[in-house]
Amino acid sequence: MQLTALPMAVQATTDGRLARGSGVAQRVCVDAGDAPPLPWELVIKLDVQVHIHGSICALATPFDEQGDLDLEAFERLIEQQLAGGTQALVVAGSTGEAHLLRDHEYERLLQCAVARVDGRVPVIAGCGSASTEASLAGCRKAASLGADAALVVTPYYVRPDQRGLQRHFTALADAVELPLILYNVPARTGCDLQPETVAALREHPRIIGIKEAVADRVRIEAMARLAREDFVYLSGDDGSAMEAMLAGAAGTVSVVANVVPRLFRELCDACRNGERGSAGEAFERLRPLLDALACAPNPVPIKAALAALQICREQVRLPLVPLPEGEGRVRLQRIVTDLAGNPD
Repeated sequence: MQLTALPMAVQATTDGRLARGSGVAQRVCVDAGDAPPLPWELVIKLDVQVHIHGSICALATPFDEQGDLDLEAFERLIEQQLAGGTQALVVAGSTGEAHLLRDHEYERLLQCAVARVDGRVPVIAGCGSASTEASLAGCRKAASLGADAALVVTPYYVRPDQRGLQRHFTALADAVELPLILYNVPARTGCDLQPETVAALREHPRIIGIKEAVADRVRIEAMARLAREDFVYLSGDDGSAMEAMLAGAAGTVSVVANVVPRLFRELCDACRNGERGSAGEAFERLRPLLDALACAPNPVPIKAALAALQICREQVRLPLVPLPEGEGRVRLQRIVTDLAGNPD
């Protein structure tokens, strides 16, 4: 065996788990004989690329009836995901109400996830703010708490141009010893990270992928062309996930997987294996739930669905409010109940 020192907070162990530690970590790999060692930059990219793929759940953040973190419910959600075959977890992303969390809550949530997962799948920390300085602080915090990668959303509200976006992400990647996944969701942020800018950013050794939430075919095809061995393209939109994965996305960061992890894993596996017929069948089973979840802003409906499954309360934080009584709630609960009774 050969031990390769890497400036990461992650190492792969012989049993397939990811072991975390402070400072310089090691990656255990089979000695390739006389082959020259890879540069550490490339090894970082290849190591994370191997693991971050397939069904990736953007976890909801459970709150108790007082509105505080409910870590017991959070652990229950994590175990439900792992039992269902989810291949990576995003903590404190948009679905996790990241921008409604206090700093100490973010730390507790990420610490809880890292400890509970215990290397079984990668834990990806939601990061990003309107300012580069605040984003950098968030990425450093995520690294110190043992995250395997940071999912960094584009700066919101300030609407930087493409030059500003390139400098922003480059500054983060230069300063943080943590693999970064770009996150483009213009419907929420007000700015759109263009494929040409992504193409330039992917040359940085610590920028290992993108979660792209723009769902139109032209963008999907452009992102698929940018994917390569050391840069992963992940869909960030459940509704177009099948199309994106069949076009070349390595996986999807999913909201709906919170409720149906096994079914969403089935969809991802079929797409990644090029099985269009099986993928279409899985997506058709998902479609009623996807339609029902569109009745209110995310994560309001997903919290209601999780409450129907008795995984957590549907408590959200202002300015979000719970799903109102009415046809949308009735329909959602009926679909969730049906899927729970027929998970396959």
